[in-house]
Amino acid sequence: MRVLGWVLTWSIPAVAVAQVPGPSFRDAINLEAVGGGAIAPDGRAAAYAIRTTDWKENRFDSEIWLWRQGAGTIQLTRTEKGSSSNPRWSPDGRWIGFLADRGDKQQLYLIRATGGEALKVTSLKDGVSDFRWSPAGGKVALSVLEPETERATKLKSLYGEWAVEDQDYRQNHLWLLSVDPGQWPEDSAQRPKPTRLTEGDTLTVSGFAWSPDGSKIAYEHRRDPLITSGSTTDLSILDVATRASRPLVRRPGFDGGPVWSPDGQWLLYTTNAGDTTANFYRNNQLMKIAAQGGPSVRLAEDFDEQIGNLVWSPRGIWFVGFDKTSRGIYQVDPETGEVTLGPEGLGFVQGVDVAADGQTAIAVAQPNAASLSELVWFETGNPVPVQVTNLTEQIAGWGLGTSEVVSWQSRDGATVEGVLHKPRDYDSSKRYPLLVVIHGGPTGIDVPQPVPFYVYPIPQWAAKGAVVLRPNYRGSAGYGEAFRSLNVRNLGVGDMWDVMSGVDYLIKQGVADSSRMGAMGWSQGGYISAFLTTNTNRFKAISVGAGISNWVTYYVSTDIHPFTRQYLKATPWDDPAIYAKTSPMTTIKRARTPTLIQHGQFDQRVPTQNAYELYQGLQDQAVPTELVIYKGFGHGINKPKEQLAAVWHNWKWFGKWIWGEDVTIPAEDPPAVKATGR
Repeated sequence: MRVLGWVLTWSIPAVAVAQVPGPSFRDAINLEAVGGGAIAPDGRAAAYAIRTTDWKENRFDSEIWLWRQGAGTIQLTRTEKGSSSNPRWSPDGRWIGFLADRGDKQQLYLIRATGGEALKVTSLKDGVSDFRWSPAGGKVALSVLEPETERATKLKSLYGEWAVEDQDYRQNHLWLLSVDPGQWPEDSAQRPKPTRLTEGDTLTVSGFAWSPDGSKIAYEHRRDPLITSGSTTDLSILDVATRASRPLVRRPGFDGGPVWSPDGQWLLYTTNAGDTTANFYRNNQLMKIAAQGGPSVRLAEDFDEQIGNLVWSPRGIWFVGFDKTSRGIYQVDPETGEVTLGPEGLGFVQGVDVAADGQTAIAVAQPNAASLSELVWFETGNPVPVQVTNLTEQIAGWGLGTSEVVSWQSRDGATVEGVLHKPRDYDSSKRYPLLVVIHGGPTGIDVPQPVPFYVYPIPQWAAKGAVVLRPNYRGSAGYGEAFRSLNVRNLGVGDMWDVMSGVDYLIKQGVADSSRMGAMGWSQGGYISAFLTTNTNRFKAISVGAGISNWVTYYVSTDIHPFTRQYLKATPWDDPAIYAKTSPMTTIKRARTPTLIQHGQFDQRVPTQNAYELYQGLQDQAVPTELVIYKGFGHGINKPKEQLAAVWHNWKWFGKWIWGEDVTIPAEDPPAVKATGR
């Protein structure tokens, strides 16, 4: 079994070394991570992606690796200045298809399962969005973005770049490509060209699945690709030979994610059951419907969480679901709908893929709180996992602290959990500076893990001698629909109850020093941080990452208008009072806490107006504040150099206000060296 390598760095200048104990920020960003994998048809091999960091090109790279039982692992792809992802096996197990951006738009490539040079299969102008092999072999279905119309091209040449809101999009459609790699002509002009399967400018394909015999494709489609159109998603079935489609499920709300039964007689799908008013926080439902049509039958009715990653094998139906801070694999009886916990001992499961016969499977899972996520292989009837990767080896010797789940009662009596990170040498007789890191969503979740790291250097703060609380406040995933609904018409207010009651719990337990506390978060966590900034003076410093400051400003400018309408149950024009009650700007005159604001320049989810509004309001109150705009970024910071900058900005801010330090961000980059022992 291969031990994956990683990148180490030399020490940074002496002054900064004293400021940053524990693993360096660059080491944390450098950590390799495993992505979704695909199990071979025979169940004895797996293709999967490994993400690495390319500092020179300032990007994160993904490449495909292959593991075969008894033979170890090999790297299959090497994509210069690009990435390879989405590996999928051909039905005969001889080829692996994948998507890669090698100097042009993302295209479909094939590579032999034994290795070798990859073969470029498509050369479409706007690339390939997704693909699926036909189980019958010889064909691949492609999801392809519609090309720009001739009229649109001419208008652009005459009038330049402009867009009409909610009308600037192109649809995705299904295409079919005959694939016989063994007989593929060397001359690309002689190779088969894809043929179109779906049509229409009022339909975009957002997901699809082949029937077991390869004669049909079930696909989900919606009015357009705008994120606000998810509630128009329906299901249809396409006959590949005739290219004729017929509706299968058509009603308001989301109905999608089709999965065929092994005999091709039934389809699974998930649904909002016609509800278009609460899909952000209510459970989805698992349904079964005959492929020929008819009434839908609900399965897993008693499972009180979201259902995802569906697989239907000869050994039954599988899905991945939360149970508080655990995430396991569950089985559903196709006849009774009864749910049972599947293989145990896998830890926190991110995804699963089951072989065609249902006998073996692979999963990306975090085995325990001290390990990184690994790819594991197991037999479904005798689930003793075989670890394929050994990524946790990267953090050996880091001397990390611990993480554990703690719980407390919120102001209204709700039980709230959180993850508490402690220094390695934690002393229960001492009180520690407390930093609260609040996740986004609000339907995100935090779980115990050794290196929680994005733009907040949690391991380094623990090494510096702080405790870090990551609260799973009301609205978080994992605790059921009722808990996820507790912040409806109570955003900010109820969230603050949960955060502050957690803080008070740690103070009462003798863990936290109430005179040295800070809070921060990104997205919804940034909103809660902004709410704390203008509603309490108990923190010494706060950092607001991509946070909402005014729900009216947010409502009129975000790309997900339904989010606000669903959680506040009104528009600003229907109920201005609820918008005022839950907006940080309403109480801006109370603000006294030094606040760092971080935001992406082109954020469409939480547009930058929110950052500027909070910044100006804090300035008007003479509150110490800084606004950092990360140029060229949207809602997240997804390049390593800017992520490193954002980490330093938080380290400097909290160093100043919690520890009284004058931190200087290094102006020179230390050289990197490769670790030995790959």
